Amino acid sequence: MFGIPRSYLLNRTITFVLTVFIAATLIWLIPRFSPVDPAEIMLSRMAAGGGAVADSEAILAQLRADFGLNDPLIVQYLKYMGNLLTFNLGISTASFPTPVSVLIAQALPWTLGLMILSVVITFLIGNALGAFMVWERTPKIWKVVIPTFMIFTSIPPILSGLLLMYIFSITLRWLPLTGSYGLTVEPGWDWAFISSVIEHGTLPALSIIVVTFGFWTLGMRGLMISVQGEDYVNLAKAKGLKPRYVLYKYMVRNAILPQITAFALKIGLLVSGQILVERIFGYNGMGKLLYDAILDQDFAVIQGVSYIIILMTALSVFLVDLIYPLIDPRIRLSEEAAA
Repeated sequence: MFGIPRSYLLNRTITFVLTVFIAATLIWLIPRFSPVDPAEIMLSRMAAGGGAVADSEAILAQLRADFGLNDPLIVQYLKYMGNLLTFNLGISTASFPTPVSVLIAQALPWTLGLMILSVVITFLIGNALGAFMVWERTPKIWKVVIPTFMIFTSIPPILSGLLLMYIFSITLRWLPLTGSYGLTVEPGWDWAFISSVIEHGTLPALSIIVVTFGFWTLGMRGLMISVQGEDYVNLAKAKGLKPRYVLYKYMVRNAILPQITAFALKIGLLVSGQILVERIFGYNGMGKLLYDAILDQDFAVIQGVSYIIILMTALSVFLVDLIYPLIDPRIRLSEEAAA
């Protein structure tokens, strides 16, 4: 299939399915160890909003029936797994009767936009800087400047976000403080809305970029050091090939392969790092949705968001695994020889 060995594709597909299955099972099991009852939480919210609730026992019993809490655990589990196939993630107790899938559908595009922008920029910048730190023709000043900027990687994203807010929003007033887009802007595919989204998303993206690019820089630097002494690199230099050609075609091309795998794995970590960033910026993404759900003890939303994050991470790794043999022919040849 598109040059990918059949055995390789089958192994990666099985790994993907098992990863999602085990993760979904753990997501279902963990809340069952909690003494908190979703039906009681719902009833307490009703009481807090409207005072005393008449016939609370009957309402509690009905809520438990609606949430399927009266069924045996095996029945609850089978229903849960079946619903996941259709992305029926249940009903939010904090935003009752809004389905969890609706809340996620509203938040997911914002998180994907911020995540893709942050990951791609940090990946490109970090790997380029890591390669330049090793390349012998890089000006010495850059070999001093690059490590200096990497001091920001030692601080968490939330602190970088607060620092950027103080500099660019409060002091300089260049960028908006919070929100996903302007309050006076109507959502739509027009320049006013798009420019507002870019303006509001700049600081959240920067707060993640400045603290994560060092991960790629250090990784690429180590990989470049390992390949710069290889025979094929020395042979290319002996042939008199242009230094930049040797850098990109012989050194970077081989050193970047492990970074591509890390690129997929980093997605899940980035989403978890975005939670507090989205919260402090009031950015309407999955991180803010998960943070609010934890505060509200909304287990259905917590389960749904966790499942989508795990699914995104597993799918990213799966797609990268499929692309990998096309980038590195050695994997394809080894799989074909084993078969």
